[in-house]
Parts: sequence; structure tokens; C-alpha cells
Amino acid sequence: MRSLSKTNLADTAVEAIRTEILRQRWTIGEKLPNEAALSAMLSVSRGTVREAVRVLVSQGYLETRQGSGTYVLSTADTSRPLTMARRAGLRDQFEARLALDAQAARLAALRQTPAAIAGLRALLTERGNYEGGDKTAFIARDLAFHQAVIAASGNSVLVGMFDFFSALITETIEATLGEDLPEPDMAAHAAIVDAIESGDPDAADAAVRRFMAPVLSSLDRLLMS
Repeated sequence: MRSLSKTNLADTAVEAIRTEILRQRWTIGEKLPNEAALSAMLSVSRGTVREAVRVLVSQGYLETRQGSGTYVLSTADTSRPLTMARRAGLRDQFEARLALDAQAARLAALRQTPAAIAGLRALLTERGNYEGGDKTAFIARDLAFHQAVIAASGNSVLVGMFDFFSALITETIEATLGEDLPEPDMAAHAAIVDAIESGDPDAADAAVRRFMAPVLSSLDRLLMS
């Protein structure tokens, strides 16, 4: 495994480790070298290795076992265009995310404060639009915005659910950065904040549903093709 020299170290580390997995340097069920060893192999920080492993776990290549280490879960190329099974699984994930986001937005509208709205707008500005480049960093910014919407609901159980399913939610975000599904733009995100600020829970619910509708429609077309 060659050391990395690109500026975008996290994405490059993901690709380097994924390539070795696809080449079956490590077989399914085999334990990966620890963080320190991978860090030395790639000439990157342990934090970068940790982030790369997290991404590969969310993509289904690896699994982490508490107190044991990180193991290869699959050597199949999940970066290829969406298969029928993956499309169906993603639709289930988006439906579940829609239910969570819509209810959180309703509660956020009822409990909105100037500070919460200002925080959402700041995170949205920081998020920006994805124009290529550092995909991992963009996903983290997008996830932070949606996490803040959940937090604005004031419901600790919804917050806990979001945290528990964060890997699946990350996968839904990543899926919209490929060629198969549309990525909701800044206007769609801003519409959610505007609806929450209005204090109208029905408007907030509707904004989230409009946000998700193009993605779900695209998945339906792919499933029928």
C-alpha cells in the first residue's frame, strides 16, 4: 500500500483501503491492521485512518467490533451503479429518514427560537453546495445541518434515533452525490429552515416532504427500470 500525498487525505485514504479490500489483500472476516499500522502504511494521521474506516463501515466494506478491531465485511464493489437490491434498501432508508426528519421539523417549528434558526442558517451556509472535491467533508457538513434540525425539535429520543442511525443517514447523503440520485440543493434546505422559522408545523412537514420527493421519485424510476 503506497503512502498518500494528495491534499484530500480522508477521501484518498478511503480509496486506498477500499482498493486493497477489492483486491482481497484481506479476506472477508479478516482483521485489518490497527490504526497505528494503517497510519504508517498510508503516511497519514490516525484521525484520517479513523475517518476512512468510518466511511468504509457505512459503505458496508468493514465492520468494527467493540474491543476487538475492524474486520472485512465485504469484498464486493459497492461503488458501482446502484443494484436493484441496493436501490430497494436505499428507498427504505430514505422513507425512514423522511419520517424522522418530518416529525423533527414539525416539533422544531413549534419550539423554534431565534438562536436555533441562526444556528441552522450558519450551518447551511457552511454546508454550501457540493461541487466535487472533498466528498467526506461535504457529507460531514450536510450531516451536521440535518443533525441540528433534529436537535431543534427539542426531543431527546429523536436526537438519539438520529445518532443511532447516523451511518445509514450518511449513506443516504452519499447516495445523492453519485450519478443515480439528485442531491437536494441549497434552496431545498433553506426552505426547511424558512418553514421552521414560520412556526407552522404543517409547513415544516411539507418542506421536508418536498425536499425528499425528487430522491424518492428517482429511486422509484430506477426500481422500475
